[in-house]
Amino acid sequence: MYVVCKDHVELAIDRFVDEYEDAPDVVDLDKTQFAAWDPPPHCEECEKHAQFLVV
Repeated sequence: MYVVCKDHVELAIDRFVDEYEDAPDVVDLDKTQFAAWDPPPHCEECEKHAQFLVV
């Protein structure tokens, strides 16, 4: 699972495919809320707003 900004979403998809050998689901965190989980506020790669969840 990767939480990233728009600039790093392709990198996260590549990493996911390399690790799991399957296509990930990409969730827009600005349009989705989770009942039992709050996503990190920042991208895992930089300090920008985390916008996508790659799972």
